[in-house]
Amino acid sequence: MMDGILVINKPYGMTSHDVIARLRKKYKQKKFGHTGTLDPNATGVLVVLCGRACKALQFLENQDKTYIATMALGKKTDTDDIWGEVVETRPVQPIENLQAVLDTMVGAQKQQVPDTSAKKIAGKKLYEYQREGKEVPRVFADIEIYRAKVLDEQAMRFEIACSSGTYIRSICRDIAAKTGNVGTMTSLVRSQAGGFDLSQAEDLDAPSHTLHSLESAFETMEHVAYEPVDDVYNGKPVACQAEAQRIAITDAGKIIAIYERDEKGVYRCKRGLW
Repeated sequence: MMDGILVINKPYGMTSHDVIARLRKKYKQKKFGHTGTLDPNATGVLVVLCGRACKALQFLENQDKTYIATMALGKKTDTDDIWGEVVETRPVQPIENLQAVLDTMVGAQKQQVPDTSAKKIAGKKLYEYQREGKEVPRVFADIEIYRAKVLDEQAMRFEIACSSGTYIRSICRDIAAKTGNVGTMTSLVRSQAGGFDLSQAEDLDAPSHTLHSLESAFETMEHVAYEPVDDVYNGKPVACQAEAQRIAITDAGKIIAIYERDEKGVYRCKRGLW
């Protein structure tokens, strides 16, 4: 069985679930999962866990990400991207300095979630309200934009480094609103996720794929080689001299468990990974 991480360049027009289904068929094993969905019309880095690595999903799915997007002004759609239904058109007000607009969006904030999102309110996804012709509740999520950089002013192409859960199409919507326009996202590429970038991403249809170690996804987490290691395999609390709130405990260089400090200063097992 394959145990580790694959970095796939998700093709346009496929769901993230489609990618997983293709990999299950190719490698003839069921244990695959991904650390963050990409919309069908987006491409780029999809971090795929396989075998034993699937146990680490809860620690890898909410990591920061980087995207490259383009947008266009003059039309607003019900999805905030060009694949939705046009709901408003408006004459374009040229943006003289896109970077200056992006700079105002950097920082922690509450972002209005798109009406077509799968966020649930009262047990129902937002897009279900929309499909039923009902008023869609306004939902705001806590996000942070760390960096925003214009790559091509004329093409309105830019890069966004952000926290997990950030909607890039909402950023396009808000850029337009800040400049007296309506606008939509026209393309989206995820260029970085979970410590992996586009240069490492391989085509889904490649004859074979590079298997990255589980450890490569936890390089920024504090590692502790604890003795006696049998206590860890048995899930027992441990006392150790560590700095971080959450640590990766290793055995012969391999991560075997994720532990978290409790209120008494003792570390308790969050998840065994062996």
